[in-house]
Parts: sequence; C-alpha cells; structure tokens
Amino acid sequence: MGFQTEFNSVCKFKNDQELYELFEYGRGKMVKEGFRVFPTGQKVIAYTPDNVAVAIVRIVGCIAEINFQGEEVTEVEMEFIRKLNEEESRIQTKLAFEMFFGEQKV
Repeated sequence: MGFQTEFNSVCKFKNDQELYELFEYGRGKMVKEGFRVFPTGQKVIAYTPDNVAVAIVRIVGCIAEINFQGEEVTEVEMEFIRKLNEEESRIQTKLAFEMFFGEQKV
C-alpha cells in the first residue's frame, strides 16, 4: 500500500462519460485505481482516454480510500476552467506524449 504522485500537468480521463459530465456541468469527478495524490487547488491539463489534451481544469478535491469491494481507489473532483483551442491541444498533446505517455503512434 502506498501513494503514487501524479504529474502536476496531467489529468487523464479513463472514460468519455466523466469528461462529458465535466463539460456539461462545469464540475466533474473521475475515479482512478490505487492511492494517488493529486495537487488540490492546482490547474492541470485534462486529457481524453485517447491521450488528447482538451481542457484546463482545477483540482478541487482528492479522496483516496478502500471501497466496498476492497479495492484502493482515488476520487478526484475538479472544476472546468476552459477548453483548449486546436493549436493549444496539438502542442500539449505532443508534449504529453514526449514526457508522460511514451511514443505517439502516427
């Protein structure tokens, strides 16, 4: 059991529904496996499940717990700041592949 620290600039969604709720309601939540530490109060780049940068969000809460199935999970609550324009998205996506996600498939 231990906490894994997230990169200060990456908030990757695992499914489209969580991302849709963020855009639709201005606030959202995502669930990650394992205990993780997200930088509460910090603005970060949000990525789609396909690793495409789409928005700037602020982390407003991070709760790590063991759920009823005995799994270690972290719930991250965030508020939507703004969508990235096409050029910002392209640049942030390329940087993320170089720094976090590995080689990008062409």
